[in-house]
Amino acid sequence: MKLGVTMDFSAAHSLPRHPGKCKNLHGHTYKVEIVVEGEKKEDTECVADFAEVKAQVEEVLDLLDHKHLNEIIDYPTSENIALFLKQHLATKLAQSNLGVSLYSIKLWEGRDKWVMIESC
Repeated sequence: MKLGVTMDFSAAHSLPRHPGKCKNLHGHTYKVEIVVEGEKKEDTECVADFAEVKAQVEEVLDLLDHKHLNEIIDYPTSENIALFLKQHLATKLAQSNLGVSLYSIKLWEGRDKWVMIESC
């Protein structure tokens, strides 16, 4: 089974090799949709507690929230931000006792633009 949580964070970045305005320092409010998968547990009848999944995600998002992303990610395109999140979330979930693994990440840059990584 799969379950998902959605959270937000805000950050600034610049893309110096971009031909348009994105080469300048600017910010976004990003929305992150995380899907995990696992087996329903007999004792709780749940795959995982939503609050516990959100706590794991929040710890990773705190690495980026209200930061200058160029200082953290080599070239912080939406694609590279999603890959950063994938690496950190997959490791964090694997080290937790939640019994779930990362299935997909969908990163929204603003309201109408997104990138997705499936089958993490």
